[in-house]
Amino acid sequence: MDFLSPELQRYVNEHTSAESELLKRLNRDTHLHVMKPRMLSGHVQGRLLAMISHMIRPQQILELGTYTGYSGLCLSEGLAPGGLLHTIDVNEELAEMVRGYFRKAGAADKIKYYIGNALEIIPQLNFQFDLVFIDADKLNNARYYDLTLEKVVPGGFILIDNVLWSGKVAQQTAKIDKDTQSVLDFNRKIQADDRVENILLPLRDGLMLVRKK
Repeated sequence: MDFLSPELQRYVNEHTSAESELLKRLNRDTHLHVMKPRMLSGHVQGRLLAMISHMIRPQQILELGTYTGYSGLCLSEGLAPGGLLHTIDVNEELAEMVRGYFRKAGAADKIKYYIGNALEIIPQLNFQFDLVFIDADKLNNARYYDLTLEKVVPGGFILIDNVLWSGKVAQQTAKIDKDTQSVLDFNRKIQADDRVENILLPLRDGLMLVRKK
């Protein structure tokens, strides 16, 4: 998912504010004990999520795809006083680990953690969101986007991860797998949506930043 050379990536890491000790521990625990650790946002993307959250000072954040809680903790750093992060994941097996790290970070009181199908949970959330981060199954990206956009305040932001899909979106091939096709269709959908402005950031596996007009 990293398109920079190892030397450039190392330089980027060295010139990006460091993770907290707790985030370093969560990063390490994820790589040691959890399948598919590449799903973790990691150092640089995590600092970007935190930076955007600090810039917006959101009252309500929605995250789709908690995984081990790393990105959620980063997003929660910029919450306005009394603000809340709502994070949804379908994987019950990680719940104990996730809740443990939320407690260790002192963030349990500002994070609402949901286990279940996001497509069923989102319509039940009676909030207007300042910031949304979509990092769940790619086949449902368009459905997540449609459900969340109507709940985003005017001028609010949506971030969608993995929009470069390991570079497959730019490959010239006759045969395209269903996941890649889903990402391609989703990116076209965003580009054609006149309700928003968008920029595709070539960070890690691609991060689409969308602002609702």
